[in-house]
Amino acid sequence: MANSSFLLTDTHTHIYYLHGTPQLAEQLQRCQENNVGRLFLPNVDAESVDKVLGTVADYPDICFPMLGLHPCHVSADYENELAGIRAAVDAHADQICAIGEIGIDLYWDKTTLPYQQAAFRTQIEWAKDLGLPISIHCREAFDQTFEVLEDVNDERLFGIFHCFTGNVEQAKRAIDLGFWLGIGGVVTYKNSGLDRVVEQVGLEHLVLETDAPYLAPVPYRGKKNESSYLLHIAQKVADLHDVPLEVVASKTTQNSKDIFGI
Repeated sequence: MANSSFLLTDTHTHIYYLHGTPQLAEQLQRCQENNVGRLFLPNVDAESVDKVLGTVADYPDICFPMLGLHPCHVSADYENELAGIRAAVDAHADQICAIGEIGIDLYWDKTTLPYQQAAFRTQIEWAKDLGLPISIHCREAFDQTFEVLEDVNDERLFGIFHCFTGNVEQAKRAIDLGFWLGIGGVVTYKNSGLDRVVEQVGLEHLVLETDAPYLAPVPYRGKKNESSYLLHIAQKVADLHDVPLEVVASKTTQNSKDIFGI
């Protein structure tokens, strides 16, 4: 790495979309050059499982798998899709470090809400039974997401609110339920308001993520995101907390280790 004094962890990246292409190795090389040495990969549907596992097999020291059914891929036949993903979870139980990404999305399609809620509950139970964290996708659905979480809440429920974009009250509600907040490129966007939230939340409650190839941080906003850009997100959080970059890297990476167990 360019500077071995700190290590950054991308707790949510879809870099596996590049599996089988030369771009994957190129992006991972840039990660190493920018001190991003740990990447957690959430699949989105049954079809993407093989790409996640293939990427992890090729880069086992830096890439770690999560498996789950993304709410935007939930439809009336979600149970069949879940069965395929659960089979993969069971077949790779020694590797899977979280169930995700799972949750509720009311931005794209509100008509599937009952299926999304059912799939979310099912996968939360998987995580509890397996002693794993969950990675939550929540878009324009905080009320519905909290409704499910508070209904199933117990000491086995924990994980990350991926791509957190809520307000301070929602942040505290998530933390009280045993969740860390996944902070991504949105924190660098002018007028997003997330910067003011992050200022008020202790580093002990935060992890970093890119959600690559989506939501690239400034100065790459509007372009395809990649995990090496995590450095810009980390620097923004450091500026907001008025601490050195190394402090943010150390604390958020340790949080990721506490969550995922690796």
